[in-house]
Amino acid sequence: MIALPIECYSAIFNNLQNNFKDLFSCILVNRQWCRIIIPILWRDPKKYFKNVKLIEMFLLTLNAKEQALLIPFKITLPSQQKPLFEYTSYITSVNNYLYHGISIGPEGGKAFADALCINITLKNLNLCRNNLDSEGGKALADALCKNVTLTSLDICANNLGSEGGRALADALCKNTALMSLNLKNNNLRSEGGKTLADALCMNATLTSLNLAHNKLGPEVGKALADALYKNTALTSLNLQGNNLGSEGGKALAYALCNNIILTSLDLASINLRSEGGITLADALCKNNTLTSLYICNNNIGLEGGKAFADALRINTTLKNLNLSYNALKSEGGKAFADALRINTTLKNLDISYNALKSEGGKAFADALCINTTLKNLDLSYNAFKSEVGKASSQIFITHYDYRTLCAGRMICGKYACFIEKHL
Repeated sequence: MIALPIECYSAIFNNLQNNFKDLFSCILVNRQWCRIIIPILWRDPKKYFKNVKLIEMFLLTLNAKEQALLIPFKITLPSQQKPLFEYTSYITSVNNYLYHGISIGPEGGKAFADALCINITLKNLNLCRNNLDSEGGKALADALCKNVTLTSLDICANNLGSEGGRALADALCKNTALMSLNLKNNNLRSEGGKTLADALCMNATLTSLNLAHNKLGPEVGKALADALYKNTALTSLNLQGNNLGSEGGKALAYALCNNIILTSLDLASINLRSEGGITLADALCKNNTLTSLYICNNNIGLEGGKAFADALRINTTLKNLNLSYNALKSEGGKAFADALRINTTLKNLDISYNALKSEGGKAFADALCINTTLKNLDLSYNAFKSEVGKASSQIFITHYDYRTLCAGRMICGKYACFIEKHL
């Protein structure tokens, strides 16, 4: 057998990383293959964290000092010999299967924080819904100041509060490795939100930040907008479910006119209303980097809808747009349909729950005769009558095959039922 460089073997086996059966077979070939494959198999245990045998293996890798820490908990340690490999050192991702059915609490959070100060391999950590509270959050924040390998941290729904938010903000000013941070539903409030916004002005590595459902107000919206003028790394920002209002929305819109980094923005349910919607639509006429925008449930109304329709005639980068639950009505639907005759970049549009009625539905049916780039269109729950479905079905029979309709140009909900009934 011709001996290949180790790098070649690594590349080959990494391509099989999800094919456990074949990798297990390859382990038995020789020692060299075994040494290469074991770290790949143990990189991301995923659901196997719930396996008792896996936990036993973890316990076997503990040294005497670590084993002594378990005595108060009356944990019976396995009696087998210590494994040949230091399996835990290969793990790069820890998800919520590790604590399935339990809540680690603040003390557990501190324990993970202590481990992060030492660990040099872990890249992804998911500790969502664990009742970490502010103390656990502050401990993890301190660890982030020292850790240089963790790139993704999910600590959503842990009631970190404004104190935890402030601590994490301080950590972001020092940490240079973290790229994704999920702080959804943590009761950060305005104080925590503002400090995180200030941190974004200094941080140059974080690319994704989720601050959804944190009771952030208009002032935080303005602070985040100021950060977007200065930040040069963030590509995805989720502010869903925060009452930023039209003022916070307008501030973010003005920032989008200058920001050239952000590609995804979620502003669903932030109470934009018509004024905020119009300003945001105007920003789309100038912004040329945003590819995904979610503004469902913002009551932007007819005027806001028309403004977005006008923006789609000009914007050439947006690919995904969600405008569901916005009371656009039939006139707004017709304006969007007219825009689709011109727009050639939008791939996915959700305009469901907007009371477009049959008049708006027919306008979309006509527009789809011309538009050839839209792949997914959700028009469900818009009070269409059956004749709209008949008209649309005829369009697809003429211009597209059935597979294209079902897999490519998807028409969702009740509207789909009308179309499929007549195919």
